[in-house]
Amino acid sequence: MALADIGSPVRRWAKAQERAYNNGEDRPLGGFLGAMSVYSTVVATGAAVVRASGKQLPERIPLGDAVLITIGTFRLARRIAKDPVTSPLRAPFATFNGASGEAELSEDVRVHGGWKHAVGELVTCPFCLAQWVGTAFVFGYVAAPNATRLAALVMTTAAGSDVLQFAYDAIQSKATGGGEDDSGSDG
Repeated sequence: MALADIGSPVRRWAKAQERAYNNGEDRPLGGFLGAMSVYSTVVATGAAVVRASGKQLPERIPLGDAVLITIGTFRLARRIAKDPVTSPLRAPFATFNGASGEAELSEDVRVHGGWKHAVGELVTCPFCLAQWVGTAFVFGYVAAPNATRLAALVMTTAAGSDVLQFAYDAIQSKATGGGEDDSGSDG
């Protein structure tokens, strides 16, 4: 069987699973399978590049670095999925619904079914993006730990600033009996 012929049975299998699984809902199992394939390929390629470069994997990650990367992953995934400034990245796959919180947008998947639906769900979901962003941070940490710490620090300070903005607004609201939103809308 030629390599090009392998895709056809996989697509037929994915379509059959979609019909059996979806229960009337539009769930793009084939698109999700494609996304998992892309992710697996990226991870395998990254691992091969690390191995070929001769870089040694760290035996352990210091707790401070793990926390920095974790908070950086949270903030960057949320920035990509919800921030008004990054909406052009999501626009081909999502439609704007309005604000969903302080400097965050609510969006729906634009195309239902297929790979565009799967990508739409991925780019509008900070929980889904965290896997991809975290993987990038980890590979970055192995390849260039100082640069990765710096990038994670930027996102971590942004997350800390977000917490302080919410705390300030809560204190201000309690003190004045109302709330004033001067956080802006461009995150």
